[in-house]
Amino acid sequence: MIFDKLLQGERVSAEESRALFYIDRFHDIGAAANELAEKRHGKDVYYVLNRHINPTNICINRCRFCAFSRSLRQEDAFELSIEEIINKLKGDSLQIKEVHIVGGLHPQWGIDHYVGIIKAVREHLPAITIKAYSAVEIDHLSRISGLDIDRVLTLLKDAGLDMLPGGGAEIFAPEIRKRLCPEKISGERWLYIMERAHRLGIRSNATMLYGHLEAIEDRIDHLIKLRDLQDRTGGFQAFIPLSYHPVNTDIGGDYTGGIDDLLTIAASRIILDNFDHIKAYWVMLGEKIAQTALLFGANDLDGTVIEEKITHSAGALTTQSMSREALERLIVRAGKVPVERDGFYRPVSTVATLKPAS
Repeated sequence: MIFDKLLQGERVSAEESRALFYIDRFHDIGAAANELAEKRHGKDVYYVLNRHINPTNICINRCRFCAFSRSLRQEDAFELSIEEIINKLKGDSLQIKEVHIVGGLHPQWGIDHYVGIIKAVREHLPAITIKAYSAVEIDHLSRISGLDIDRVLTLLKDAGLDMLPGGGAEIFAPEIRKRLCPEKISGERWLYIMERAHRLGIRSNATMLYGHLEAIEDRIDHLIKLRDLQDRTGGFQAFIPLSYHPVNTDIGGDYTGGIDDLLTIAASRIILDNFDHIKAYWVMLGEKIAQTALLFGANDLDGTVIEEKITHSAGALTTQSMSREALERLIVRAGKVPVERDGFYRPVSTVATLKPAS
């Protein structure tokens, strides 16, 4: 029944969506998701030359799934100066097209410091896409400054911010969220901040952290809420399912399995029928599952990343960066066509170093 609806281009309901996680339909679900992705993008799969910057791991919150955050003056706590951030960007050998900036909620940094980071990056790299500060950080800036969300977002946009990352969404189900990250903003607040950003012309990504305490119904609820907001604003650019990593966390548990990862990618493509891009984030999935996800509805591998710290604090088994050639190789060997993009999925005018398999 659900596959008939998909073939007819109809939207699946929350109730019907549970069938997308049935292991005995694994191949059918993957094939359906791949067909939907190819209807939108053909064989094209995107990647970006990008860099992650984490200005600090000092954070007033203590999310139970997080292995990255530290307290002020804790032994391995760090905070980068604006000069150090710029030096990291200057030192990149790649001509990066996007910088991704997220970090802890520092108890001693005011909003001027956060704005100053954006201004400095924009001054030194005027053509780069600046994707910075999750909805959780935006809420923090609002609270410490006394400014409303619209004013905070406007200040950042005027300083040079282009878009928001999708972090902080975790899982929207209130009871699970209380157990997972009791100090973090609610799912409703996250959705509100994203809606305000979209209304101000700031696009964003969206995420979901899965594989911890949640049930399949919680994942579906999360995806439906994202779909509803996208219906209203059209401001989400990409969706990134994030697999839980258990090392050095209060929750513990296990890594997600490959079948679960692939079904989650496929279900995301099918349920989120109003999202253009579904990302297989290789840092969390690992290179082989991320590559396979390109046949399960994903059309983006993210990028070079360079110095990823947050997931690696929780036991990521991948490297902290990947070369352009390695990204293209993964894409080509999946039978897809590599397309270098900028932060807004505009193709970059370069020729791929590898050609797709015939």
